[in-house]
Amino acid sequence: MKRFYLFGFLLLMGFDTLSQISFKYAGTQALPVAASVAWLLRVFGQPWVYGAIIGYVGAFFTWMSLLKHAPIGPAFAASHLEVVSVMLLSVWLFDEHLTVPRVLGAIAIVAGIVCLGLAESREHPPEPAA
Repeated sequence: MKRFYLFGFLLLMGFDTLSQISFKYAGTQALPVAASVAWLLRVFGQPWVYGAIIGYVGAFFTWMSLLKHAPIGPAFAASHLEVVSVMLLSVWLFDEHLTVPRVLGAIAIVAGIVCLGLAESREHPPEPAA
């Protein structure tokens, strides 16, 4: 079951990260924003918009599968790991800067997920193998 969780949350993080990075790319290519049909055609002509849609659909189905088995507290927290992955990828892909508040925020997110996971494992220890 641990392998299922690990694979599931990595897949969820991958889909969520794909969505967010795709939106960032699509947003930069959709400028300048205008309330016109030409602008909408330009937005939906970008392949990144479809990457975002694929990411959201994949994340939805992955999340629904995980919720059947995973405890809700740690699952909900772990579903937000894409905040960290998007931040790190944005440094590389968009030349964004890592600042102390961003790094501290990422550490807080990861620490919170670890704490919730440890608390959940103490509440529901694994059953011994027969």
